[in-house]
Amino acid sequence: MNNTPQQFDLIITAGRILLPDGLSNAPGSVAIIGDRIVAVGENIADSAKRQLDFPDGILLPGLVDFHAHPARSHSKYGVDPDRYLLPQGITTVMSQGDAGAETWEAYRTGTIERSKTRVRLAINVAACGEAPQEPCCSDLRQLDVDIAVAAIESSDGLIWGVAVNTSTPGCGESDPREVQRRALAIAEATGKPLLYGMRDPHDWSFAEQMEPLRPGDVVTYSYRQSPHNICESGQVDPAIREARDRGILFDVCHGKASFSFETAERAIADDFPPETLSSDFYSAHLDDTPGLTLPLHLSKLLAAGLDEHAVFHAVTRRPAEILGLADEIGTLEVGRCADVCVLQYTEEPTTLTDVVGETRIGRMLETKCVLRDGLIV
Repeated sequence: MNNTPQQFDLIITAGRILLPDGLSNAPGSVAIIGDRIVAVGENIADSAKRQLDFPDGILLPGLVDFHAHPARSHSKYGVDPDRYLLPQGITTVMSQGDAGAETWEAYRTGTIERSKTRVRLAINVAACGEAPQEPCCSDLRQLDVDIAVAAIESSDGLIWGVAVNTSTPGCGESDPREVQRRALAIAEATGKPLLYGMRDPHDWSFAEQMEPLRPGDVVTYSYRQSPHNICESGQVDPAIREARDRGILFDVCHGKASFSFETAERAIADDFPPETLSSDFYSAHLDDTPGLTLPLHLSKLLAAGLDEHAVFHAVTRRPAEILGLADEIGTLEVGRCADVCVLQYTEEPTTLTDVVGETRIGRMLETKCVLRDGLIV
């Protein structure tokens, strides 16, 4: 029997660790060989070629950003995921409609295959994707069901579902009901879910929008203040709650206009937490000071009253499950991909600001370390 201690490539230790059964209040470590996690625990005694210790940090799986705009070309919203998303701790990201059927192959070769960041696509219902400056669904001739179905069938699983934004910025003068109908036709033909952006309910009621959606479809932009607000009456709209009861999922992104403290606090108080949290990071954020990050968005949800475990679950295990990647990412377990990050709270509370200028005081999360496939970013 060989009793020689195992030598790992890397051991990372932090003051707290997110384990599958919850967030610990004690130090924890992960050990890595190659691109796999090979040991997890409070005390890993074997030696390693390199050891990193973050006594004030929180050790997490790599973050999963369910709605952003990773794209190196053919999208007016696109950003280089390795330059702008991966350093935040985002090791997996889904594109909300940056590519459509006409640009899918270029997106596969130019963004998915070229990126260290793991990228999945919710393909745009419009064949042009987000390439044109005008609303992508403003020309219904672009909403060709057959070519979208063909693109999905050629995707080898890299296309998760269908992105459709029925808002005025997404549809222009097109009838949002027809836009939704064609997106559902694509989704039904391929067995894929929707990533759905809502319309102003004063224009088209929440009840009418939610009724055609199916269990497993994901509604994004969920904690906005305007032009749609799921808590406009002070509590979660009954049609929105009924949709969740039927199995519709809800994502809370940030972006430039999609996170309101008031809406978040009302929804959380009314027992309507998000399924996933996402950045909606896109090109307009590149010149922001301070810049948007997914950890900053998490800090705002914590300040709004969402508990720590729910916040971290919504950017790790839960989006991994929804993307069908739970056997590979989303938890720190032996055998999983060595996608890891360490976040740490700032020492002093700071002023956090939502997209409408409302502020709350909270501690800000910052990224201290990122590993993708076992390699330090």
